Amino acid sequence: MIRTFLAVELSEPLRLALSKLQLELKQRLSRDFSRDVRVSWVRSASIHLTIKFLGDIDEQLVSPMQAAVGQVARAHRALEIPLDRLGVFPRPQQPKVLWVGPPEQWEQGDESKRLASLHRAVDDCCASLNLAPDGRPLSPHLTLARIKDGERSMGLALAKSGVMDRPLALGSLAVESIALMRSELRPTGSVYTRLWEVKVGG
Repeated sequence: MIRTFLAVELSEPLRLALSKLQLELKQRLSRDFSRDVRVSWVRSASIHLTIKFLGDIDEQLVSPMQAAVGQVARAHRALEIPLDRLGVFPRPQQPKVLWVGPPEQWEQGDESKRLASLHRAVDDCCASLNLAPDGRPLSPHLTLARIKDGERSMGLALAKSGVMDRPLALGSLAVESIALMRSELRPTGSVYTRLWEVKVGG
């Protein structure tokens, strides 16, 4: 059994832009942290858009899934997700996750519907291989950091810094391919390895 997920990988320029943003946020926010705040910043090399978390699967499924997901992906058009908003889950006062994602207008538009359609098709495809369905819509965000302790202090630091209110200039995430990633848990954190990649669109 191998632990896997389906994802859209990032271009190197986007990874570099996110790495710079993380550094800027660390410097700006740490001035207003109290000592109880503990933040785990995601390594830029590990940031991706998860299309579907699969968990432990039989290695014999890797090839059939490539053929099935490839067929689904070719039937959809490639698209771009603009990344100009900093957000948190679950709420600004007590953030647990700090992320970047598209503006709210984009989430109401046609490109967002096309991404949702691709996600549903991939989910149905995986269900046909006896893998559990997602049951919830895809949220197109990239996780920058996870707040382990001191959520209230982090919320206050975010509010005081004003970083949540200004648009970002990160460009966009191109959804041009979907990769099956293997996830291995190591003492230093998760290590991801691409097992295959299929193109979105013709």
